[in-house]
Amino acid sequence: MGVTDTTHPQPQAPASGGRAGTLRSPEYRLAQKALRGLRQDLFHDAFAYRPLPPRRADGPFTGRLPARLRPAAEHLPHAVVGAVALLALGVGVLGSGMPGGDVPALLIGLLCALPVLATLVRPVGAFWLSLGATVVVAFLHGGEGDWPWLPGSFICHLAVLVVVALRTRPRTAAWMWVLTVVYALLTDVVFGGAYYYTNGGPMVVVSALALLAVAVWHIRREARQEVTAQQTVTEHERSRRTLLEERTTIARELHDVVAHHMSVVAIQAEAAPYRVENPPPELERAFATIRENAVAALTELRRVLGVVRAEDYQAPDAPQPTLADLDGLLANVRDAGLTVEKAVTGAVRELPQGVELSAYRIVQEALSNTLRHAPGARARVEIGYVLGGLGLRVVNDPPPDLALVKPSPGAGHGITGMRERVTMLNGEMTAGPTQDGGYEVTVFLPVPAAGEGGA
Repeated sequence: MGVTDTTHPQPQAPASGGRAGTLRSPEYRLAQKALRGLRQDLFHDAFAYRPLPPRRADGPFTGRLPARLRPAAEHLPHAVVGAVALLALGVGVLGSGMPGGDVPALLIGLLCALPVLATLVRPVGAFWLSLGATVVVAFLHGGEGDWPWLPGSFICHLAVLVVVALRTRPRTAAWMWVLTVVYALLTDVVFGGAYYYTNGGPMVVVSALALLAVAVWHIRREARQEVTAQQTVTEHERSRRTLLEERTTIARELHDVVAHHMSVVAIQAEAAPYRVENPPPELERAFATIRENAVAALTELRRVLGVVRAEDYQAPDAPQPTLADLDGLLANVRDAGLTVEKAVTGAVRELPQGVELSAYRIVQEALSNTLRHAPGARARVEIGYVLGGLGLRVVNDPPPDLALVKPSPGAGHGITGMRERVTMLNGEMTAGPTQDGGYEVTVFLPVPAAGEGGA
């Protein structure tokens, strides 16, 4: 029989820790979070090597420059930082109140320039170098003058704040400004009585305005990136939706064409035995089998392809258009203001209804694009009945300079729809601008010979 030891209490550290955690005030947690952010932004890997990358060659500024100047413009930020460092060096030497050739004056200038240059490789570390250089420069100067920032130190620290804020994020800029304010207040309280003028207030105000401008720039850039990303996603979704809609339209039209022919086959197979006097039983059974297979195929076709119809979709009452109806389409676009000509070559023959319908839709979309993108231009439609298929070519001239109607930009989905139709028929298509500034769409739709149908 076992004995349970109850003399030693169980550790209660997790429970007590949990009670302590629940008793912490929101202010304490907010301060703890703020100190954690300070440590992450300004203390963790403060002197890590982070070189400033070159400027993008396709940026809004460099993209407008000639090609031979773009490589030099890529390093424009580095040149600006170097120029500011030279300015801090000169002001540090001349503003120290010492002779220009004196070693302390030169040392002060170098201390003012070094943090600015450090922003190119170690941005956060450059901030600490700037604060340290401010103290050392004030100690080396040791005389009356601006306090706590000498002229060179003032330019140095302000430049470092701006460059580091540009290279990091707004929270880092806020912490740098807070530490700058703390440094200004401490120097004013401890040493400010010995100086008639202290420039801690101007530094706080000017740096706040500069960092506010940088923060606005960051917010604007992030908003622009988000808008660009959203526009890209939206355009992709719109293109995909248009593609699906075009495929749905093609499937609907294919359903109507095939269903019509299958219905005709079923009706003719049912009526055929009655057109022959005393038909043999084998013939009646053959026609009955043809009718049953046609009805079964029609039922299966409607079951499979009928799902592409929307609930409010109504089948067209009129037959689907063919190339024979092309003259009516050309008359409509002429009434809309487009001058269009038609040329037919080869022996005109009846093509499969799917080819006729797709060819009609391709010409219709190409002429619609001409009306939209090149108002006032002349267009030409060429139809070639060739061996093994049908050739289409729709070309338009460039729009006139004094056109009364301005072009309306489109999303380019019409070309996508035409390609879908051509791909469905295993055809070929090219579309692009012509040498004279117009636009051309060329399509070839293969049509198998009659003997190839059963192959």
